[in-house]
Amino acid sequence: MAGASRVRFRVLAFAFLLTVITYLDRVCISAAAPAIMAELHISVLQMSAVFSAFILAYSIFEIPSGWLGDVRGPRQVLTRIVIWWSAFTMLSGAAQGFRSLVVIRFLFGAGEAGAFPNVIRSFARWFPRRERGRASGIMFLGSRLGGMLSAPIALLLIARVGWRASFVLFGAIGLVWAAAWAWSYRDNPAEHPDVNAQELAWIEQDSSTPPIGHVTTPWRALLGSRTVWAICVMYTAYGYGLYFYLTWLPTYLISELGFSALGGGFFASLPFLLAGIADVVGGWATDRLARSHGLRIARAGLGATAFTASAALLFAATLAPHPVAKAALLATALGSADLALSAAWAAPLDVAAAHAGVVTGLMNTFGNLGGLVAPWVVGFSVERLHSWNLPFHITAAVYAIGARAWLAIDPTKAIRQ
Repeated sequence: MAGASRVRFRVLAFAFLLTVITYLDRVCISAAAPAIMAELHISVLQMSAVFSAFILAYSIFEIPSGWLGDVRGPRQVLTRIVIWWSAFTMLSGAAQGFRSLVVIRFLFGAGEAGAFPNVIRSFARWFPRRERGRASGIMFLGSRLGGMLSAPIALLLIARVGWRASFVLFGAIGLVWAAAWAWSYRDNPAEHPDVNAQELAWIEQDSSTPPIGHVTTPWRALLGSRTVWAICVMYTAYGYGLYFYLTWLPTYLISELGFSALGGGFFASLPFLLAGIADVVGGWATDRLARSHGLRIARAGLGATAFTASAALLFAATLAPHPVAKAALLATALGSADLALSAAWAAPLDVAAAHAGVVTGLMNTFGNLGGLVAPWVVGFSVERLHSWNLPFHITAAVYAIGARAWLAIDPTKAIRQ
């Protein structure tokens, strides 16, 4: 690699910033939820519908947007995605009631769908197999940094300028990213003026690099793959667990556990801090285990262990007597689940790199369908059953199912055209 350019790390930097912005725009509404509910006279169950409107649209449009990235390339598709979602993030501040907020968040979710599949599609073209786990880990560190910063920044902005203006400020950031991406990125590394021959040879060192241009999607082979469906079940469990942290965590910390705005902001950020560390560690671990013990241990073994530990930590949180202990255990549970995140996104590249947009879109659709259910379970349990512990017990059981699904994934069996 002596004398090689390092343009692929610019691509990684773009991906990192994209995931920061993605989660800033997603999580800011959870921090703003108490103010929104008070001003617009929205109930707990209605706010669950607002959260779920985004997730529903995100799920519906995830596969089409991922497929579009396979066909047209991430440069064009991601530019459109980020401009769309940034515009509807800004429009969230113009909501006048429950119905308008649901419609705006649905369209926001429709626009953001496909962001992660298209980033992973760019990784399949810009990184060799041996670097993809670490690249995914660093990318998801960005998402957790965004999640970590969103709650305290949003709470501060809401206190200073109100919840409506805070959405405008968050949305404006994405427009800057979209302009820079469209100007700098190339779908084919060979066409980038700053990539030299040494780096291009490194990028294309193995047979898993997908072709450039239009590819025919082998729908029958993909939908008939046991591994693809196991990936979908596994990620359903992950998405179900994640969306509590993206929706109800600030409300739980402040309304149920009695934390102040400052304390609630800290403990709302802590899960994403631990998850970000886990993303980097998990990315390094899955690449290292792949070289030393093979892909099944690196992906399925690591994933099953992480999910099992997360289930145990969530259950322990319901038994902890002190609010600080509960909050710390909840934070550690997300960190444990995120140890498997790089492996989860590397597995689709192992089995179908040429169709990474479709497979990761399918996976993320199921993950968000799991996330679609989670806010409703919490809202129903709290409003109708007056219980916060029940949702945690259910999530622990879901993670246990996800751990079993991990063991059915075989990343060594690639799907051929």
